[in-house]
Amino acid sequence: MKERIYTIPITEAFEQDTECPLCVCEKKLEQDALEYALGPSLMEPDSRMETNRMGFCAHHFTKLYNSQKNRLGLGLIIETHLAEQAAVIGKIYRQYADAIGQESEKGLLESAMGRLSGKVSGTDRFSEELTRYLENLEKSCAICSRIEKNMDRFVGTILYLFFKEPDFRRKFESSKGFCLKHMKALAEGSKKELNGGKRAEFMKTLLPIQIQHLERIHGEVRHFTEMFDYRNREGDWKNSRDAVPRSIEKICGPCDLQR
Repeated sequence: MKERIYTIPITEAFEQDTECPLCVCEKKLEQDALEYALGPSLMEPDSRMETNRMGFCAHHFTKLYNSQKNRLGLGLIIETHLAEQAAVIGKIYRQYADAIGQESEKGLLESAMGRLSGKVSGTDRFSEELTRYLENLEKSCAICSRIEKNMDRFVGTILYLFFKEPDFRRKFESSKGFCLKHMKALAEGSKKELNGGKRAEFMKTLLPIQIQHLERIHGEVRHFTEMFDYRNREGDWKNSRDAVPRSIEKICGPCDLQR
């Protein structure tokens, strides 16, 4: 059953005319995660603990708000997330409050002498721990985490199907390859999932496909730019009219670009 849960979206993505089948999967995972965050997760204690702790990145906070779905639910998530962050930051501060208070009462000369002696002040330790916590919080996102876990499974499924299903392998070989982000994910996944011989076989198939289609889309973007030359005003745009957004996605992965 688990195998079918992950193979069906992969095979369906490879049936689409796309620059990257894994981008198709990631976009669907993101949409499902956004709907889950403002739906079922609100009533699940484990999910609320996760959003209280992690929150969302700026990109996904923006998407949740702009969706205009369940603003009350989003407000409740933000309320409990802020409460937890205030509690954690307060706890960190209380650990160093006495030392900070004492140091604030010292003279400038005494504080300078302490630094010159190599002594790490309580204020320095508090600042370092607080900065480290906030840096980790800035990188955390309950939706990104959910997507990444499932994308790892999709990469593993591609590697499994590549060697087990001849029909899938033919789809893989006739695809337009992957964006650079997901090419990297496949290369990393092959190192983790495959032995030396199979990894070499997989990469020997993947790299020519990637190079072929990077060169193709490069040519389409070049043709797009050449069509703005007055000498080509009556020329054929061929397949270049949407080459810029497709090339951006080929470079970066899933993007919210206006077509």
